[in-house]
Amino acid sequence: MTQRTWLITGVNSGFGRHMTEQLLARGDRVAGTVRNLESMDDLQAQYGDRLWLAQLDVTDTPAIHRVVNQAFADLGKIDVVVNNAGYGLFGAAEELSDDQIVHQINTNLVGPIQVVRAALPHLRAQGGGRILALSTYGGQATHAGASLYHASKWGMEGFFDSMAQELAPFGIGVTIVEPGGARTQFRSGSAQIGSAQNDAYAGTPAGMVRTILQDTTRLPNGDPAKMASAMIASVEQTPAPKRLVLGSDSFAAIHKALTERLNEVEAQKDTASSTDLPASA
Repeated sequence: MTQRTWLITGVNSGFGRHMTEQLLARGDRVAGTVRNLESMDDLQAQYGDRLWLAQLDVTDTPAIHRVVNQAFADLGKIDVVVNNAGYGLFGAAEELSDDQIVHQINTNLVGPIQVVRAALPHLRAQGGGRILALSTYGGQATHAGASLYHASKWGMEGFFDSMAQELAPFGIGVTIVEPGGARTQFRSGSAQIGSAQNDAYAGTPAGMVRTILQDTTRLPNGDPAKMASAMIASVEQTPAPKRLVLGSDSFAAIHKALTERLNEVEAQKDTASSTDLPASA
């Protein structure tokens, strides 16, 4: 097993925390970013300088570039960059405030874009590396009441899918990770509800999202530790898998969504070609 150095955003909880714990336990180094440094005191005390930490809000673009550049300067080579930090904003689109919309897009989409933009000159200079982008099955499938969350994740998937093609000539692999529900603190700590509840949506699919998020008896099937292990193991694969689907619910949702979309496209084959200019034109 090759020992590596990892840069991971949002290491204080969820998948970021699980990955960090597993990587440090096996002897790797981790450069982790958090909003609250004290949340990592236990791991810092246990692993010392193998855990490099910096305070970072991924909506702060100048700070992203400063922190990423400092991590490469202090640690020399970073093998894997993991865009993990993010959260979910839920509710019907018109229930969301303008500030909530901007913050969701800045955190889940613009932040990861800027993290990678800051890291790319270093990765190219060192001759390669690997990038993991934490999406969700919601980057391929949708549910009512999560329009802005889906917008951020679909945008992320489009960016990283395209960027994988840009970076292949430099030996930099890109993997989009699409986990299903996992028993992390997502609902209690990383999910927000629209600030202006609209009674018009009561009893509709969009309105039901509030009930689902607040129902503590609904436990996801996903084991976050196993998912983190799968993310780590994916770095050993060459070439990098373009997408990593984790969880039976994720597989089912993505398979259903892609099948339905493909059927809709195939049904329009003739009408699509009818708008072409004649071959002799």
